[in-house]
Amino acid sequence: MKNRFHAVRIAALPLALAAAFPLSTFAQALFAQAATDSDLRETVVTATRVAQPLSDLVADVSIVDRSTIEDSGAVGVADLLARLPGVEISRNGGQGSSTSVFLRGAESRFTAVYIDGVRVDSQSTGGAVWEQIPLSRIDRIEVLRGPAAAVYGSDAVGGVIQLFTRKGEPGRPVPTVGVGIGNQGTRTAEAGISGAFGERGQVDYALGISHERSDGFNSRPIATSNPDKDGFRRTSANARVGIQIDPRHRIDGTFLASDLNSQYDGSAATALVDDDRNKHLLRTGGLTWSAQWTEAYSTKLQVADSYSKYSTQPSFYITETQLRSYLFQNEYRLGAHLFTAALERREDQLTNPSDGYSATLDRKRSQNALALGYGFKSGVHGVQANLRRDDDSEFGGKTTGSAAYGLEITRNLRATVSAGTSFRAPTLYQRFSEYGVGSLQPEEGRNVEAGLRWSEGATSLGAVVYRNRVRNLIVYGAAGACASPYGCYQNVGRAEYEGVTLSAAHTLGGVSLRGSVDFQDPRDLDSGKLLARRTRRHASLGADTRIAGWTVGAEAQFSGYRWDNAANTNRLGGYGVLNLHASTAIARDFTLLARIDNVADKDYQLARTYATPGRVFYVGLKWQPQ
Repeated sequence: MKNRFHAVRIAALPLALAAAFPLSTFAQALFAQAATDSDLRETVVTATRVAQPLSDLVADVSIVDRSTIEDSGAVGVADLLARLPGVEISRNGGQGSSTSVFLRGAESRFTAVYIDGVRVDSQSTGGAVWEQIPLSRIDRIEVLRGPAAAVYGSDAVGGVIQLFTRKGEPGRPVPTVGVGIGNQGTRTAEAGISGAFGERGQVDYALGISHERSDGFNSRPIATSNPDKDGFRRTSANARVGIQIDPRHRIDGTFLASDLNSQYDGSAATALVDDDRNKHLLRTGGLTWSAQWTEAYSTKLQVADSYSKYSTQPSFYITETQLRSYLFQNEYRLGAHLFTAALERREDQLTNPSDGYSATLDRKRSQNALALGYGFKSGVHGVQANLRRDDDSEFGGKTTGSAAYGLEITRNLRATVSAGTSFRAPTLYQRFSEYGVGSLQPEEGRNVEAGLRWSEGATSLGAVVYRNRVRNLIVYGAAGACASPYGCYQNVGRAEYEGVTLSAAHTLGGVSLRGSVDFQDPRDLDSGKLLARRTRRHASLGADTRIAGWTVGAEAQFSGYRWDNAANTNRLGGYGVLNLHASTAIARDFTLLARIDNVADKDYQLARTYATPGRVFYVGLKWQPQ
């Protein structure tokens, strides 16, 4: 009876949305998905860690390219992701503040995040520290919705997000210089160069640096907080170099660095006298050797490292996470069959110096894994199966698996079904801090989903239905087995993330339309209440066209109400915002970009008592020789 009830709830979700949104808005949603999903010839690596055409995938994936990033007007990675299907964000104030990304309603820590194949995570809070990642250095984003622990191991309970920096292309060096200004004292500057050299472009390179700053706004306009403006400044740089040793062997090296200094409003006791600041450091680096030994057999050997540091002043707090991984991946193609086998080792370290109240925390752990995969694509059929075994130095072994099937019902219509298991290992802070419990077990998920996609030319329609149940959910509860008398982490929670995602793209009279709408029910199974800061429905609609030499576009985002707390007593109202952007070539090699975010100056909150920026203007000029 319970399973039947869930099926009825999911089937009823489209009707619920039609009632919740005006019919005209709902109809528009059916003629719109996020920008670059319509190009089925795109190649994706995130779904299986193997390059595959998007049209062959039996997974739910979105792609965002550099032109879309630049046109979007987004100033942060999370802001851009929030315009994609199945993604919501929460933020305590403006840019540089604590930010969460919910993929299909799952906890922020349930999304595995990679930059150029390098894992990014915090062993303190759990999950990527999104405010650390500079959008200005990102060239492409791939978003995989749905569990992928059978490919990536721990963390990929809700999905995987991989960000790529720019890669040099054959030809003469291409320099880029850009500057911009906006309201709230916003200033940006960036410079870069990319290209390749050698008789056949054997060495490709891309280097870039950027700086952005803003005076900001009063991010917490309440009586007990400092009424000053809370701005930020960020300097970031990246480098990517590839060497094609010969037709069969290639070496790639990547590096990214970002330093962020942002203001925030502290506790009531210090709010009126102190200039509270967050300081973030992020460093990622990777070295990969790819070898094509025969036409059928290839390998990849990768060493990757990331370092994340968060500190505050004048109140003293520091947390540092160091991650290192080693990957040896093998691919063997036999006709329509693809076999993969990978050995992976991951090493995590957390260091929290004593702040006078808590003792120094310095702990390490490691995970060794064997992952096997099988893919098949022939005619109208597609199959993907994966199995992985992780052995953790602290809690022992964990096995995950997934299986997916795709069928081309007609030339234009494709159906997919999949099922998979996942897990997230407790963070070192959850196990070994004063609030930690050493016997905590991994959080475990089970997901099933089904999808339909129809496409013809520039028009596409898609629908995905999913249900992901997680048990052993780690929550902060009452005092007990840990050293703190105030509370301890516990494996007592259960959650369910279920929903429907509708998406579409269409070109009408020279106007490209895109959009998506999500109906979801992210719920605590023990209390029956909605999970904090997640809505039951959200949508994104966009349009772009060319007018008199200008590329102009608009995007609207809608979100229903949410609860700010687990008890569902503090309500955050729903909202809708409209963003506009326009760009044109004003002279040879020069491009002018203008954008207005939140055109109507909508007052809304993503977290209780924290404000959002309001109307934002920005104008930028970019020079790039053609």
